[in-house]
Amino acid sequence: MASTTRDGLGRARDVLRRFTTPLLPDDYTQLINPLWSTRELRGKIEVVETAADDTIHLVISPGWGVPVDFEAGQYIGIGVQIDGRYTWRSYSLTNTPDTTAGHFSITVRAVERGRLSNHLVGTAKAGDTVRLAAPAGDFHLTNPIPEKLLFITAGSGITPVISMLRTMKDRNLQSDVRVVHSVRRREDLVFGDVLEGVDATVNYTSESGRVGPKEIKKMVPDFAERVVYACGPALMLDQVEEWAEAHDMEIRTERFTIDRASEAKGGTVTFGERGSIEVDGATTILEAGESIGIQMPFGCRMGICQTCVRQLDEGHVHDLRSGQTHEPGSRIRTCVCVAAGDVTIDV
Repeated sequence: MASTTRDGLGRARDVLRRFTTPLLPDDYTQLINPLWSTRELRGKIEVVETAADDTIHLVISPGWGVPVDFEAGQYIGIGVQIDGRYTWRSYSLTNTPDTTAGHFSITVRAVERGRLSNHLVGTAKAGDTVRLAAPAGDFHLTNPIPEKLLFITAGSGITPVISMLRTMKDRNLQSDVRVVHSVRRREDLVFGDVLEGVDATVNYTSESGRVGPKEIKKMVPDFAERVVYACGPALMLDQVEEWAEAHDMEIRTERFTIDRASEAKGGTVTFGERGSIEVDGATTILEAGESIGIQMPFGCRMGICQTCVRQLDEGHVHDLRSGQTHEPGSRIRTCVCVAAGDVTIDV
């Protein structure tokens, strides 16, 4: 049915193109349906469900041309217009690839200084149109899945794992699974039904303190035999990665934020003839452009997918993820690079 609809829309575009030159069919089809755009990927919020005081579940229908295939654990990019400019962030998909049924499910928690997350939690409603970036990410289930798995998560780090757990259940994939999840308070817990279904160990840090490798060893005595998937705060991931390396364990991690501490002093970032802005040493090149209305491609916003790569024409930048300093002529990841002096970017 969906294929038939898309074929019909394609024929309608061909007819419109004959009569709308020099205007494009998008200029007219968007008036009929905001999701009928080939210039940009769009989606419509279908359902908004409150999960906790600061957390909502969203169900989004993808529009024309949006790829709907993804791996359990991957994320999509969401762009929303705030104060006249689009703000983008990436959110893990929580539904399964097999039960997409023409929609994406994400969970958004309002975080401190999180412009988009606070906007969505405070104002998102069914019928709103958003921009989308195609599903991406390397943090997903392998094929075949390991015989033994250990998921270690904290806070919103549970979201990509929820898709994995649901997928394993739907596909009847057999694996010995252990889940250790931490949240600050009992009222902060989301996806309690899914976690209960896999007999997860849930730790409330306000009551029991943080869980580290020492505690996990006691909870999961055969930890060294398992493949680890970990997602959560940077400090937790640093500890878990060091622990896994010490025990020669296979580990996959997903980081939602980057460590912005560096010796970069910032400077004036110039985007060709499109504009310039002075920024500090913690503002990424991508964020600098967005702050003055210059939109550049991106995907993960974590320096992983390389969608945001651009050429550095002049000056030097510091890569927050790798710690490297890049010179003029380098191809840089704008989502994790900050100015180390005045720079010019090819846009």
